[in-house]
Amino acid sequence: MTNQQPNPYTLPPDLPVPQDDGACDHLARMRLPEIELTSTEGKLWNLAKHSGKTIVYIYPATGVPGKDPIPDWDAIPGAPGCTLQSLGFGERYEQFKKMGYQVFGVSAQSAAEQIEFKQRTKLPFILLNDSNFILRDKLSLPTFQAYGQLFYKRLALILEDGKIRQVFYPVFPPDQCATKVLAWLESNE
Repeated sequence: MTNQQPNPYTLPPDLPVPQDDGACDHLARMRLPEIELTSTEGKLWNLAKHSGKTIVYIYPATGVPGKDPIPDWDAIPGAPGCTLQSLGFGERYEQFKKMGYQVFGVSAQSAAEQIEFKQRTKLPFILLNDSNFILRDKLSLPTFQAYGQLFYKRLALILEDGKIRQVFYPVFPPDQCATKVLAWLESNE
């Protein structure tokens, strides 16, 4: 029996609110480690060497057409809403670009799932694959487990020349992540 596919373009009612467990308190002003992640374009990206201003949002996992969702996904605080979070960054991409920011999304989903998602949603920016959880290991990023799988907890980082300038964690509601990042940039640039 398959689970009912949730609508990825709406948030479920009574969405559980993730609590701030302090798991990202250490990140502000850290320099990113020298690591390479594969992009949806098939290229390697080293965010530590990326000069200029960058927004990196990290999300658990988007739904995959034809694949059953993880049971009780909507009951996990901070899990649902990845599609809406990504679409929010897509809708505000030109505003970020005008401010001089490049946007990247990061998840531990397979590269094939990320490529399908980027094509289906027509995201105007690159997604980076971290299925080996290198960022977790190097930066102590928060994760959670569900049904034997490991996922990143949702967060967003503002970087300047490879150094973390601002951290957004926990992110709630997920569809407002890009709006909150943009508001912070507008009042702090």
